Amino acid sequence: MKSAKVRDLHPSKLTTPTDLGDKARNVIEKCINPLVADAFALFVKTKNFHWHLSGSHYRDYHLLFDEQASQIFAMIDVLAERVRKLGGTTIRSVSQIQKLQNVKDDDDNFVPARDMVRRLMLDNKELAARMRAAHEVCDHHNDVATASFLEVFIDETERRTWFLYETQVD
Repeated sequence: MKSAKVRDLHPSKLTTPTDLGDKARNVIEKCINPLVADAFALFVKTKNFHWHLSGSHYRDYHLLFDEQASQIFAMIDVLAERVRKLGGTTIRSVSQIQKLQNVKDDDDNFVPARDMVRRLMLDNKELAARMRAAHEVCDHHNDVATASFLEVFIDETERRTWFLYETQVD
């Protein structure tokens, strides 16, 4: 009974002041946390392909994947801290990432370079669509700050998609 009481009080200790209402904060948290999970999953997938790349375009793809992974990794903290600024809680574990992620893991023993590029392109394209949907929610609840950095992340994600698309065109 005592531990349940401590657990019940814990979220209130993490609440931070904001002028957004509880409903808005909860809805935005539910939109952003899956994006945090997707950023983690896409980061790992991109690094996986960076590490396991082989073929005639090795150097170019290796550098491209590394650059893109760094950009994706930079989104994680911004997204997670935004949830905290709104008084919510964010990712606590790998299992929570697994529950929330939309980006599919890629555990194949070998993936041809062309397929790596195509898979990452599609993942980035789909992530941009999910960020747009989150942006709409933020706009609806007048959360200008979250909407604002989502605009930057959408642009970066579209750029990654574009570069990956152009890389696969012969």
